Amino acid sequence: MKIGVIGAGQLGRMLALAGYPLALQFRFLDSSASSPGGQVAPIVTGAFDDPGSLERLAADVDLVTYEFENVPVAALQKVARTHAVWPPVEALRVSQDRLLEKQLFEKLRIPTPAFRAIDSLGDLEAGVKALGLPCVLKTRRLGYDGKGQRDLRKPADVEPAGRALGGVPLILEGFVDFEREVSIVGVRSTTGEVRCYPIVANTHREGILRVTLAPHRHPALQKAAETHLKRVMKHFGYAGVLTIEFFVRRGKLVANEMAPRVHNSGHWTIEGAATSQFENHLRAILGLPLGDTRPVGHCAMINFIGGMPPRDEVLALPGVHWHDYGKEPRPGRKVGHCTIVAGSAVERDRLVRKVLRKVDR
Repeated sequence: MKIGVIGAGQLGRMLALAGYPLALQFRFLDSSASSPGGQVAPIVTGAFDDPGSLERLAADVDLVTYEFENVPVAALQKVARTHAVWPPVEALRVSQDRLLEKQLFEKLRIPTPAFRAIDSLGDLEAGVKALGLPCVLKTRRLGYDGKGQRDLRKPADVEPAGRALGGVPLILEGFVDFEREVSIVGVRSTTGEVRCYPIVANTHREGILRVTLAPHRHPALQKAAETHLKRVMKHFGYAGVLTIEFFVRRGKLVANEMAPRVHNSGHWTIEGAATSQFENHLRAILGLPLGDTRPVGHCAMINFIGGMPPRDEVLALPGVHWHDYGKEPRPGRKVGHCTIVAGSAVERDRLVRKVLRKVDR
């Protein structure tokens, strides 16, 4: 069985590494032959919306998946006419547009911030009046890791933000004064089997995920997160890994966004869960029985952003596992991560602080 993966970034690379013990083969499509996936499988080099490139990928694989959200939907719909594509193309389409995403959450009775579609400066002024300040103005499409958004905290922020992000469809969201950010990673098979990982606590810096702590033990939030996730999966007839990111406000979940793919906040599962999110994604899209999602200890994931810390010093710490994506260092770029597995939350948190001191110096 050969899996075609659209995108050859670190997520695709980790998918392939998880699939080789299952006797799977992989082929990637990416615009760059030097992407991380090229370290482990052949890359068809070409644009994601180029019909010829997609045809060359599809001609040599049995099934197609993707590792990031910005795959052109129209191009993927053509592939879906001849090949199974998981997760569903419709889930991808909705996740690419923050307005459609928020409307879906409303439809499925999943709490989400108040929002307004913004297509003009007049819309923005009316939206700010309706939602009040502070609020957040975002591009509806192509924003990630904090890009494509502006915080509006005072009236003087409104017009400059509208002009800076204008020219594309926007969404205005009410500000959520949250106590914590959490996410849930779950997986649904083509057979309908569903498993969920424990919710995790996430810390961001400059809009980029910095640290994930797992599990975040909170039975009520876990139950609510699983309920919301399963509603989305059922709505789409989903197969594969799905992630929803939430704010926690006054002890309740408020959905921020979803990702129809393996997710950065699930990297801890590589060493920290009985079955990683990457292996379970492959099991799900192939209709294989899903693996156990229980954590094997108290876990953490720390992103290495911009550059890698001293490898020998990090690996000298007990229970720490190193993942280098083979990328060139660049400010704001995720170039690797480490996972931590410890016997207690206290020990895990101590190790997190030690690693962060090496990363930040």
